Amino acid sequence: MRVLLLGSGGREHALAWKLARSPKLSALLCGPGNPGTARLGTNVPVKADDPRAVAELARREKVDLVVVGPEAPLVAGVVDALEAEGIACFGPVAAAAKLEGSKAFAKEVMAEAGVPTADFQVFTDVAAAEAYAVAQGKIVVKADGLAAGKGVIVAPDAESARQAVRTVGAMGEAGQRMVLEELLEGEEVSVIALCDGERYVLLPPAQDHKRVGEGDTGPNTGGMGAYCPAPFLTPEALAHVGESVIAPMLKVMRRRGAPFKGALYAGLMLTRSGPKVLEFNARFGDPETQVLMLQLGEDLLPLLDACARGRLESRPLVLEPGASVGVVLAAENYPDTPRRGQRIEGLEAASADAPVFLAGVEAKDGALVTAGGRVLTVCARGQDLSEARTRAYATVAGIRFEGMHFRRDIGARGLRATS
Repeated sequence: MRVLLLGSGGREHALAWKLARSPKLSALLCGPGNPGTARLGTNVPVKADDPRAVAELARREKVDLVVVGPEAPLVAGVVDALEAEGIACFGPVAAAAKLEGSKAFAKEVMAEAGVPTADFQVFTDVAAAEAYAVAQGKIVVKADGLAAGKGVIVAPDAESARQAVRTVGAMGEAGQRMVLEELLEGEEVSVIALCDGERYVLLPPAQDHKRVGEGDTGPNTGGMGAYCPAPFLTPEALAHVGESVIAPMLKVMRRRGAPFKGALYAGLMLTRSGPKVLEFNARFGDPETQVLMLQLGEDLLPLLDACARGRLESRPLVLEPGASVGVVLAAENYPDTPRRGQRIEGLEAASADAPVFLAGVEAKDGALVTAGGRVLTVCARGQDLSEARTRAYATVAGIRFEGMHFRRDIGARGLRATS
């Protein structure tokens, strides 16, 4: 099969790493890709969220399957354009990607599907939202639209609630409408289902680390690391999430005429009264994908192709034993405006047991330099979570670039839960 993978981050490098191992793959094109994907396939210049340009590229290159990594191309209608050309695509059409593109829409669908979630109110007026937030005190403020993983602010008191509303309201188009919801407490877990519009298979639960600082302190980021499997969901509890969350959402989206094909990501809070959905994403998570690809013990390509063509077999996936950990190495000043152009050294420390996935990286004058906020994800597998963490941080110790920062507690919550 000739495959076109859209995107340029660590998630796409990890997907390329897994797809490149498939005996069914004849050619891997990455658009636009990054220096990591270039080692596994052929990078092609294309604006990933330009539906016409992507469709023309896929047709010209006689692509059999397109795999969409980031959310922006999905919301922009890239899948719609490809399907109009008769080209199979792993990812939802724009009407289904709205589950991520609009948090208010996702809440509406959850209500129709009977999926447990936090109580909420939707506002378009900042003053009204501010008054409601202050009255509630403890609350979560979310931009309705896409905000690159930074559109959610947890406010523990009235004054921070007021400031959160003002911050989200200043996010441009994404913050023109905002969702204010109750602050749920418990362990947060990511569950990603591969879906063909009707059927699904579940990847193992992962736990992301969204805040920039250790002990979950500081501002939200796109994710500072992840591990899987997260021990907070037993196999039985994971199956229940499939039945009570994923299946009802697929049923409602079919009924609405927008079947969901692709990766349906449920961000869950495991509360005392059971799992509740915090948000849905319409694609693979980042950095969860990096560790999930290490844990998946079977060929990814046939799974994605079956989802795209509506031929998925509902069954347990083949998984590797043990656990996987991924530690994000971030640029100086991230999650604010990151410092770019710093030379990256020590990548030769990576091995088959501890791959390093490139994200905010570019090649310059024969060297790799920082070119974004989240620069690298250092991953490792182990017989258990403790061994995987030890291996990942051993690789981190050999990598350097000026201003580099990372969390030293990735996986610590899971380790405490299993000790």
